[in-house]
Amino acid sequence: MIGKVIVAGLLLFAPPDLGGSTGTGYQDGRTAGVRLENSQIVITGTGLTGKSDGYRIKRPCWYEPGNNAADMLSSQQGVRDHWFRYTKNPTEEKYQEFLKQFQDKIGKEGRWWAPAYNGADPDGQSCWSELEPFVWVPPGTTPPAGITIAELVEIARAALTVPEPKIELNPDAKSYVNLPTWVWLSGIGETTRSVTATLPGVMSATVTATLEDIRIDAGTTADRAEVKEECGPGGKPYAKGAAFTCGVRYLRASIDQPRDAYVLTVTSVWPIEVEGDVVPFAYDPVEVGVTRDVPVGEVQSTVRKTG
Repeated sequence: MIGKVIVAGLLLFAPPDLGGSTGTGYQDGRTAGVRLENSQIVITGTGLTGKSDGYRIKRPCWYEPGNNAADMLSSQQGVRDHWFRYTKNPTEEKYQEFLKQFQDKIGKEGRWWAPAYNGADPDGQSCWSELEPFVWVPPGTTPPAGITIAELVEIARAALTVPEPKIELNPDAKSYVNLPTWVWLSGIGETTRSVTATLPGVMSATVTATLEDIRIDAGTTADRAEVKEECGPGGKPYAKGAAFTCGVRYLRASIDQPRDAYVLTVTSVWPIEVEGDVVPFAYDPVEVGVTRDVPVGEVQSTVRKTG
């Protein structure tokens, strides 16, 4: 436990110099897939403000490269008061013994690696607590549980979100039996969304999602609704004289349904690509569904007697 306190002090007062700008990636609220703690990883991109599909990083904690030998020793000497405050029965002899592990690495090539974790994962902190507070790593090697390019891709994937659009219909307020109900989405914005996770000065990974198609669930069985799904990205807005290829033709009224309406669900489908093919596997698409009530009535006709 003492070691964890020292790491916390190190990260607070002496962030490692990795040769570039550093920071912590963070998302909040229901868009959160990643909340990095004690990490130097920076998360950027156009895919950070939308709806997450709940993707979780496979391993929620890891080691990251940090200070070289000289900087690490200096940082630990700089948090002397912190060490004495949080160490049980501290003495000068114990403190000097603690510093010796860092003094012994002076003049040697390599770096100290420190643990980090995903605070958005319920298992993140417990995973982190099982790691050593610092690990000396020779150059050109990665320690067990050390961050890899595949895990950096995982972090970018977990941070990736897509827009939560609005369903548009024509007719809008109410449809009728056998009348084509055109379906499309609004509020999507850019149809390509990307996220980059960067360990400054070390490595970087980018994932990109591109809107490809939508799926339509009429909210009822096939004997009550005919669905057309030649929609393309975002659906097909109503156009006078155009072929009806994207939407629903309801075959029965919704009077017997809860709230007197069918619940229409439209799911946007965003296939994912990893830039540079740096991992030997493919991700399933991001899929985000939105719903809307569709009241469907019977067409009323009036017969007038003539003559």
